[in-house]
Amino acid sequence: MTTTLSTPVSPHRHAHATVRSMMLQVLYALLPGIAVYVWFFGWGVVVHALLAASVALAAEAAMLRARGRALRPFITDGSAVLTGVLLALALPPLAPWWVTVVGTAFAIVIAKQLYGGLGYNPFNPAMVGYVVLLVSFPREMTVWPAAYVVSGHHVGMMDSLRIVFLGQPGTAGLDAFSGATPLDLMKTQLGLDHTVSEIRSSPVFGDFGGKGWEWLANAFFLGGLYLLYRRVISWHIPVGMLGSLIVISVMFYAVDAGVYPTPMFHVFSGGAMLGAFFIATDPVSAATTPRGRLLYGAGIGLLTYVIRTWGGYPDGVAFAVLLMNLAAPTIDHYTQPRVLGHAKE
Repeated sequence: MTTTLSTPVSPHRHAHATVRSMMLQVLYALLPGIAVYVWFFGWGVVVHALLAASVALAAEAAMLRARGRALRPFITDGSAVLTGVLLALALPPLAPWWVTVVGTAFAIVIAKQLYGGLGYNPFNPAMVGYVVLLVSFPREMTVWPAAYVVSGHHVGMMDSLRIVFLGQPGTAGLDAFSGATPLDLMKTQLGLDHTVSEIRSSPVFGDFGGKGWEWLANAFFLGGLYLLYRRVISWHIPVGMLGSLIVISVMFYAVDAGVYPTPMFHVFSGGAMLGAFFIATDPVSAATTPRGRLLYGAGIGLLTYVIRTWGGYPDGVAFAVLLMNLAAPTIDHYTQPRVLGHAKE
């Protein structure tokens, strides 16, 4: 039997969407967040972003050559650079240089290229690299500088270079301006039976989340709106993730406000906003159907709250994304929309 495929008559409109253009749009959208990051937490993020991008390109080229694939189309598509930058944004800005090298190489070589490269990886490569680092090097992954509005010390470029590459604190001792993140502090103090109101009296907290972290979340939110406007991503995953995170945190906050932080604390602290717009929306490892994207995002939000509240890590976005990456094919299978002209099965 011969099947004839009917094609609509011309004219056709080309979408002009390429992998390179999409990756560049995402990188552009990250610029406000990077600028705010530098303002509040110093230049370490730029150092790590440049280092991660360089390592990502080198690892990508080495793997492509080993697989006998052409270098130019894949090196220039921007996907490796974006993976490196996203990983750098998740790392402590004063982490040793080798942490970035190990995490980026693992993300590109193991989580991406060994599965076949872009379009074949079942897991988000940046989050795989981050989780490997978090599990393997917990000490190096917890040295976060306090926002300069709290510590009174802005980590300049030279200080950042000395700390990252030489382990030297530069003009000020590292212990003088580093500490736990707001999420880590909240989780630790709750474990010591302090109430949320007592913990929030610390100077590291602002109106909703941590000082500096709130502005960082706002910057990533603006970048996410840009991606929505440019139709690089759809609204389903961010709405599903942030919506479910807010709903479950409202429920527990209503039960006991002394033990469970406010919903806005969860939204404006840690990697929630970055995860919702830039990580969970990865077109390869995420769900693809409209209803599936909502369920996929909602699952990430719920798992993030569960890990933050009862798990062993203060921020659960990376783990939640990887767990839902596992579920994405099943979600897509059961949420396929009805084909026009066919009865719903």
